[in-house]
Amino acid sequence: MMAEESNLALKQDTYDATSIKVLGGIEAVRKRPAMYIGDTTVRGLHHLMEEVVCNSVDEAVGGFCENISVKINLDGSLTVVDDGRGIPVDTHAETKKSALEVVMTMLHAGGKFEHKSYKISGGLHGVGVSVVNALSEWMEVEVRRDGHVYFQRYEKGEVKSPVEVRGVTKKRGTKVIFKPDSEIFEDTTFCFETIAKRLREYAFLNKGLKITLTDERTDKSEAFKYEGGIKAFIKELNEGKEVIHRDIIYFEKEANGTIVEVAMQYNDGYSENVYSFANNINT
Repeated sequence: MMAEESNLALKQDTYDATSIKVLGGIEAVRKRPAMYIGDTTVRGLHHLMEEVVCNSVDEAVGGFCENISVKINLDGSLTVVDDGRGIPVDTHAETKKSALEVVMTMLHAGGKFEHKSYKISGGLHGVGVSVVNALSEWMEVEVRRDGHVYFQRYEKGEVKSPVEVRGVTKKRGTKVIFKPDSEIFEDTTFCFETIAKRLREYAFLNKGLKITLTDERTDKSEAFKYEGGIKAFIKELNEGKEVIHRDIIYFEKEANGTIVEVAMQYNDGYSENVYSFANNINT
């Protein structure tokens, strides 16, 4: 759920290399991938997509991102772009490496293990973008931050180029392109419908966030944006059904830093459908 920016947004200058905490490496990921993503079937494949997109959604939850785009490329790779703050690129104190390299190559490294940079996040509950990197044939990251465009390339989780400046910009955000490794996955073909279903959920849960999905293989595209949030979700679930009451029951409450949002509407059916999400994760 998206909360008011005044409640969740944190100052830009609190998200830098000091925000990145390091808990371990990724040496075992390629050897035992199922331990990190569940399996190496198409289910695990699409889990990679969720890990990358979830980082962008967390930026939106904090009030720093309004647009996310996902593209299935002709070569089988996937591109995710957001207009959030951009992953930090300054030097990380513990590792003496760029914070970007730390985030992308070290397991459990990120800004979500302390509360200065993210008050609420869903990415913390996943395995992290470093695992996506480790299970990809290659990955490229482009960061727009502090007036510059930064770039780094990786292959099978290993750094293949230093973080380099590739230009200047007035924009901000992060662009991640990765190609799942066919040595790891039984099938590396992304499914448009599977991705669209998850992105639609993210859009419902984060009212006002715009998410677009494009498939270069078929020229198919969809855009998701719901100003009504989970009320719009309920309306879609009851589409074509006879509802008992026209107005959707809705309330939102914050207590001790926790925000709860509830929407419900009864119909004349016999089956009950209850959906619950915590930090954008289906529970």
